[in-house]
Amino acid sequence: MPNINATFLDNFTIPQEYLNLYEEVYLKENQDKLEELNLLHKSLMKKRLQAIELVLETMLLDEEIPQRLSKAMRYSLLAGGKRLRPILCLSMAKFCTNSQRQANAWLFAIPFAVSLEMIHTYSLIHDDLPAMDNDDLRRGKPTCHKAFDEATAILAGDGLLTDAFYYMADCELPANQVLQALQLIAKAVGSQGMVGGQMLDMEAEQRKINLEELCILNAKKTGALIQCACLSGATLMGASENTKNQIKEYGTNIGIAFQIIDDVLDIIGDTALLGKNVGSDEAKEKSTWPSLMGIDESKKRAIEYCNQAVNNLETLVKKELSLDKGEQYFLQKTAHDMAYRVF
Repeated sequence: MPNINATFLDNFTIPQEYLNLYEEVYLKENQDKLEELNLLHKSLMKKRLQAIELVLETMLLDEEIPQRLSKAMRYSLLAGGKRLRPILCLSMAKFCTNSQRQANAWLFAIPFAVSLEMIHTYSLIHDDLPAMDNDDLRRGKPTCHKAFDEATAILAGDGLLTDAFYYMADCELPANQVLQALQLIAKAVGSQGMVGGQMLDMEAEQRKINLEELCILNAKKTGALIQCACLSGATLMGASENTKNQIKEYGTNIGIAFQIIDDVLDIIGDTALLGKNVGSDEAKEKSTWPSLMGIDESKKRAIEYCNQAVNNLETLVKKELSLDKGEQYFLQKTAHDMAYRVF
């Protein structure tokens, strides 16, 4: 896919200006440059999102897929979103691409990365079902079971999850690295990960759980796929064990921060801006970070986890000198910015 590769090369390029601004703000502590860096980071994130969208637009159009099923799957897949998981996967692959000893080897990870969005979309469709969270709004549109029907939504989720592995396997990298990454994803989204987390979430409704139980629930339901998006990108590039361990910690920390932020926004967020109904956690009497420790302390914890993620990469690059500095700064800035969605 030469045209798509050219788009990704262009949209994932980190300009020298970005490196200079990052160093001014975070290394030289020149806060006068912060807003300029913020705007450039948002622009780079948007370009990466656009590249992901370009690939997603081409998927699930095979004539062998029943038309109604294809429409339902694409309805939810193309409904928007931050595309955080595929961006993290490809950013980490680019960060570690020198491990592969082939220029721009990270481009071979594109099918794998975009398939993570299929898995994420499947999880949203099933979470929204009447038997689960019973939501009628997602990404500013009627949920899949509202736009079609419950049976079609179930099948759309099943199709997205299963087809994702078909697309991920179409990854022209060393077979052992692809197989390791596939195994990581399967564990992260299966009964030990996301599915198990959904079970724990249902069991926790209308009863109080403690912080330790909440952390386990969050790590499985939300954190596992975010962590694995990061780790799989490094694994696909054949990164060292030390590199993968630090990247796993980075993914773990931003995964926890992401859930804390989501819990806070369910209270203080705006339905029109978030694209989903707010206040549902409280209505279902769910234990959340704010319900256990309050909004202000939750915000503080989110910042702490994001800072830990930044530290993970800073620790890593002191030992692994071949890693891409532009991606290092991009990934650190992504962590820096994550918590401030609630301010």
